Formats: sequence, C-alpha cells, structure tokens
Amino acid sequence: MSRFFDIVKKTVKRPISLFGVILICALITLTLAPDFFAQYDPYEMSGSERLMSPSKTHLCGTDEKGRDMYSRIVHGIGLSLQAGAIAVLIATVFGSFLGTIAGYRGGGVESVIMRVSDIFLAFPPLVMAMAIVAAIGPSLTHASLALGIVWWPQYTRLTCAQVSNAKNLLYVEAARATGIKTSRIMFVHILPNCLGPIIVKNTLDIGYAILFTASLSFLGLGAPPPIPELGTLVTMGRNYLLDSWWYPTFPGFAIFVAVLGFNLLGDGIRDALDPNLRI
Repeated sequence: MSRFFDIVKKTVKRPISLFGVILICALITLTLAPDFFAQYDPYEMSGSERLMSPSKTHLCGTDEKGRDMYSRIVHGIGLSLQAGAIAVLIATVFGSFLGTIAGYRGGGVESVIMRVSDIFLAFPPLVMAMAIVAAIGPSLTHASLALGIVWWPQYTRLTCAQVSNAKNLLYVEAARATGIKTSRIMFVHILPNCLGPIIVKNTLDIGYAILFTASLSFLGLGAPPPIPELGTLVTMGRNYLLDSWWYPTFPGFAIFVAVLGFNLLGDGIRDALDPNLRI
C-alpha cells in the first residue's frame, strides 16, 4: 500500500500528469452521474429547436432533431469510457494470462504462443478490428470485443518478457523449493510483480481504445444512431460541418480531451515507475 501511495505522489507531483489526473477524474465523474450534469434527455427531440447554435439554454447547441448536444456528449463520454475500459480489460486478462504461461514455461510453449501473437500483430489493428466487427455485426459491444481481440498479443509479449526476467529471481526459486504449485508461482508470486509496465500500457491504451472505438463508430461499425457515442456524434455531424460547426466539433473535442487525459496519466505513471528517474 505504501508503494501505491508513493507512485500516486510521484505521479501528481508533475504538473502535466496532475492535469491528466484532473481530466480523467472529471470524465469519470460525468460517467458516474451523467443525469446530474446533463439538463436534458439525450434522446428527447424538438422540431422547433433543430440545429440551434450554442447558447445559455443549449451550451453545445442542438442536432438536426433538436436534441441537446451537451446532454448527448455527457452521456456519450460514459459510453466511450466504458467501451475503452472493456476493450483494455479483455486484452489485459487474456494477453497477460498467455504471456505469463509463455514466459514461465519457455521452449515450445513460448514459441507457439509467440507465433500466434505474431500473426495477429502482422495486421493493422484498426483494419483487423473493422473486419471482426463487420463479421459479427456492428455494435458498441462488438467494437470493444474486437479491440480486445486485436490488442491481446501486445500484452502477451509484454508480460512474457517480464515473466521471463523474473522467473529466475531468488524469491521464485524459494517458492519452488517450498513446493508451491506452479500455477500459484506464476499468477500469485510472479505476475503481481510484473504489473508496473502493464498498468502503464493499460492507461495509455484506454485513450487509444476510446479513439479506435470512435473511429469504428465513425465508419458505421460501432454504436448505431441514435446512441450518443462520441464517434457516432461526429459522423452524424459531419454533414452539417459548414453550417452547424458545433455539431461535430464538440464531440470531437471530447474525444481529444479523453485521449489527452489518459496519455498524460500514462506518461506520469511510467515516469513514477522508472527507477532511473528521481522525482
């Protein structure tokens, strides 16, 4: 626990990292209580208020059906964060599991797992995610699942390298000497001590997952209208960019803020965990 607080202290000590923490905390707060911050129902339509510019009544204007854009963005942030977190969770659990086995066992087991991961890594992530979603059907859940499938090899390779370095350390040898089961050594003794780089990658990848999910929605492979996912809002608003600039601009800015926040936090955690840096 003291190690955790030490990392938090080092992370927030840097102004840029602290800014990232503030951004993420604000986004999570919006996600947990969207109705508290949004005045209107994100699905409520009003024919008399179509494409209204930003004002005191509608802070971010309205869309082509008279729906309040601010309310839709607030709810969309929650959907995007959830989708990104699910994608990263799937990739982390599956990839770390295989990476731990490959790194500890070595030999033929490692070769097989690494070659399979190489096959996945040979394809551009977004293109492969598009193919998966197109095959199983467009939806926000399927987009998250596709990203998890695309990204697991990265966690496998990262975890494998960490476990390979740790499996010959003294505390692991002591665990073997006491007769502890191999599975317990791998997942209770070794893996928790290899979580630093994985956590850093998690933080960075949530931002990328939000961006990729928005990209899939923009291409029509994510959340379908009228679901107010940020990527969907951008693609719905692109036809109104010249006359109603606020429609695609504010959802796009929300994506930018989310990705920026997680990238700044990831950089801060990486620096806090780097033994070569003295903060």
